Amino acid sequence: MITRSSKLPRTLLSSFQLSRQCTRALHSSLPLPPIPQPTPFVPDPATFLTLIGRQLSKHAPKITTWDSLFSLTSTQLRELGVEPARSRRYLLWWRDQFRRGIYGIGGDLQNVVDGVAEMRVKEVPVGETVRKVVVNPPPGVEELAQAKVVQGVHVRGVGTIVGSYVELVKESGGSVARLKVQEGMWEVRRGHKVHGGERRRKYVLSQIAKKARGTVK
Repeated sequence: MITRSSKLPRTLLSSFQLSRQCTRALHSSLPLPPIPQPTPFVPDPATFLTLIGRQLSKHAPKITTWDSLFSLTSTQLRELGVEPARSRRYLLWWRDQFRRGIYGIGGDLQNVVDGVAEMRVKEVPVGETVRKVVVNPPPGVEELAQAKVVQGVHVRGVGTIVGSYVELVKESGGSVARLKVQEGMWEVRRGHKVHGGERRRKYVLSQIAKKARGTVK
């Protein structure tokens, strides 16, 4: 009977270990991605963590500077107590989104005072017709010519501003609204597992079938 050793040849094992060392050295030598500038709607880490939700705002006292928010590694976040692992992955994902200029509602607002932005309806000529859009003018400015269009909200009907987390100003007829920072405004909701999730679905379905047949012990 011929038996085969399960051990790798020493030369192959040495090459493998050297390759891993080189990979770690390469990762450590790579430059860190650029740290984006805060925006008027997201001026600090606490606001960022509040917006992305999933109760990450409770970690705001541990991440106190903008630079640390965008430079801490997953290992460092774990050492700070950001648990479970999916919360760290979610934070790193949103961090990358923000770095690339991809925001949730309100992220593009430029005129914000104490976390609150005012929005108004503006009429924009389009050929022979007029299109109504939502803009974010500076506080106290009635002229809307230079105000930028706000993403994520729109005008319904005659001139009512609608969108998630939008608060209409009373006696404005719906043409003036405010948007303020709230917990979970940018949160991406987690899905729920069906039949135990992908890994256990086959087993769970078989158990359900057996139960239906009355064969489960």
